[in-house]
Amino acid sequence: MTPLPPKSSSYRSINRQVGRAIGRYGMIANGDRILVAMSGGKDSLTLMWTLSERLQRVPVDYQLHAVYIDPGFDGSFGEDLAVYCRQAGYRFRWERTDHGPRAHGPENRENPCFLCSWNRRKRIFEIAEQLGCNKVAFGHHKDDIIETLFLNICYAGEISTMKPVQPFFKGLFTVIRPLALVEEDLIRRFARQQNFPRFRNPCPSASGSKRSDIKNLLDGLYKTNKKIRGNIFRAIRHVNPEYLFT
Repeated sequence: MTPLPPKSSSYRSINRQVGRAIGRYGMIANGDRILVAMSGGKDSLTLMWTLSERLQRVPVDYQLHAVYIDPGFDGSFGEDLAVYCRQAGYRFRWERTDHGPRAHGPENRENPCFLCSWNRRKRIFEIAEQLGCNKVAFGHHKDDIIETLFLNICYAGEISTMKPVQPFFKGLFTVIRPLALVEEDLIRRFARQQNFPRFRNPCPSASGSKRSDIKNLLDGLYKTNKKIRGNIFRAIRHVNPEYLFT
């Protein structure tokens, strides 16, 4: 788990932006036990690596517990992910479920992603309680937050998105998103440089979800003006209620 050399711009940028998010939103404190929700993708691998690397040099003591909730599709990469995490020295728990096939059953064809995600999140909180974790870290990044805003506008009819820090169950757990200020392209570059393993997502909805549609829409906008991504992200924090319906 050797860090990238200081000359790597992606390492320096991610480290700076994660540090800024943790400091600005008070994400991590001494004695925290943090469940890191692993998906096998570049985002959660970057999150786990970054939080582990920070432990070696910041004056804050916390514990990390990597947890992968396997949705239960054929072609699972759970065993390979377990090998990688254990070789990296992570505390790791892998739990196979039937969330994916059930969510894609005939009675739930309209929105399988919502049900699968809801069941996964429920199980993550249950495991967090078992492990004595007070915080749950997700690998959502800046682009995920923007995409969620548009998903909720288009498909839920409300203006909302994910917050960098969010308490749940009257403060029993706090969800944190240390990558909230980091753009996806930077994470993608970092993952290549760090040579993270690449796992094929066996979910049948992986390439045809509503989120994919929103991502494609936004990518088209970004190509027309490089300032659009930043302006949308700033708009989330600069809401003028005087010009909104109530």
